[in-house]
Amino acid sequence: MRTEPTLRIPLGILALLAALGAYALVIANYVPGLIGDWPALAQTLVYLVLGVIWLLPLKRFLVWMETGSFRLPGDRR
Repeated sequence: MRTEPTLRIPLGILALLAALGAYALVIANYVPGLIGDWPALAQTLVYLVLGVIWLLPLKRFLVWMETGSFRLPGDRR
């Protein structure tokens, strides 16, 4: 456990919000033009995948915010 405060957590939260905002803007600007003519079910599946895909790097990012290392506990790389 940490005993002293660190700037990684507030900076990490700001970076996460900025990255999610940029990701949302890119998706909102480019995806509708690409899939706008598709059936509603297909569009729903695309947006569902794009809405979940940002979670993939989140675990390592949260580990970095807490520990200062991108390695997961027990990771031997």
